[in-house]
Amino acid sequence: MLGGLALAGHLVLAAFVTPGAPPGGVQLFDLATDGDPIAHRELSVARARPLGADERIDVDRAGAEDLTRLPGIGPALARRIVADREARGAFGTPAGLDRVAGVGPAILARLAPHLRFSAPPAEASTTSGGPLLDVNRVGAPELDALPGIGAVRAAAIVAFRDSVGPFRGVGDLRRVPGLPAALVARIAPRLSFH
Repeated sequence: MLGGLALAGHLVLAAFVTPGAPPGGVQLFDLATDGDPIAHRELSVARARPLGADERIDVDRAGAEDLTRLPGIGPALARRIVADREARGAFGTPAGLDRVAGVGPAILARLAPHLRFSAPPAEASTTSGGPLLDVNRVGAPELDALPGIGAVRAAAIVAFRDSVGPFRGVGDLRRVPGLPAALVARIAPRLSFH
């Protein structure tokens, strides 16, 4: 069923309701800007569809519409993610998303299980103009200089490395007590594991 309302010939609003749809299923749209009411409803339904249990979204390729399906990502943040990717290149890792305004450790932690990356980070060899830190060779003072680490976490990383052996990758670093997964994701692009 399609209904409409005209106000002085300037604004036309319509509602599209499918037979048998629940009362909350009404979709409002502006015919002048949203175009076809059926296409508008299909897009709205696609955006509202939750991610499947094993479904991941490729942040290095997805459009803003797909990104809004991620938990905690609204239309404005989705547009910023796409704009940043187009201007600065692929993210490559969850930590790469940290460069987008509005994406911080809490959002990264919530997003991590739902993300996929198809491209290497745009800045594969260096981040923020500095060389990568080899987490297996640097001491606590160098680790302390990483954002969010601090002296206590730096000492915990070194102590864990000394007791367990060299880190083989980011997965090993996640096992350090007191080191949140979101923080590991944020610093990972600045580290190497040799």
